[in-house]
Amino acid sequence: MRSTRLTVAALALALPLTLAACGSDDSGSGSGSSDTMTSAAPSASPSESMSSSMDEPFGPACAGVPTSGAGSFDGMSKDPVATAASNNPALKTLVTAVGEAGLGDTLNSAKDITVFAPTDDAFAALDKATLDKAMADPKGLLTTVLTNHVVEGRLSPDQLSGEHKTLSGKSINVMGSGEDFTVTPGDAKVVCGNVQTANATVYIIDKVLVPEM
Repeated sequence: MRSTRLTVAALALALPLTLAACGSDDSGSGSGSSDTMTSAAPSASPSESMSSSMDEPFGPACAGVPTSGAGSFDGMSKDPVATAASNNPALKTLVTAVGEAGLGDTLNSAKDITVFAPTDDAFAALDKATLDKAMADPKGLLTTVLTNHVVEGRLSPDQLSGEHKTLSGKSINVMGSGEDFTVTPGDAKVVCGNVQTANATVYIIDKVLVPEM
């Protein structure tokens, strides 16, 4: 009988200790779960960050684009391409040439095109005899030269490299990647790329793409 009473007493003492230990384990488990959930909070992935940066205009000449108004990136995105170009201070000669050739409405009404737009300096560097000859033949040579800068479809930077058929019926070749691209004929450099207008993606270049005749 004495042995039985001792066993019962020992069990009575052990039971609260066992329950306390279980309670401590449960508490620790709950804390661990909370920490795990906190550390698992979603964040932007590297691929999302890269995609976001590739959607932006790039290149050294982008610094010369107005920060506000119709000629800014935001302003240009609201207008069709010929109208948008007319508001960019670096594309005055191109806009004049487009007007002479009567291509303004054609470009503005086109759906999803890519335009390689030579700067004023690019036209100034062009052989004067070639420029004068083109301007004297607006519906012929000038139109051929200008349409040699237009490709069907909106090309994003990661689609830019390769050979592309232009609206002149001839082809241009783009080499490079990231934010460094060269366009031939002429080895023109993209100086401000991935500029969006209402109906086109524009890559501003530092040379005129004169096709072989």
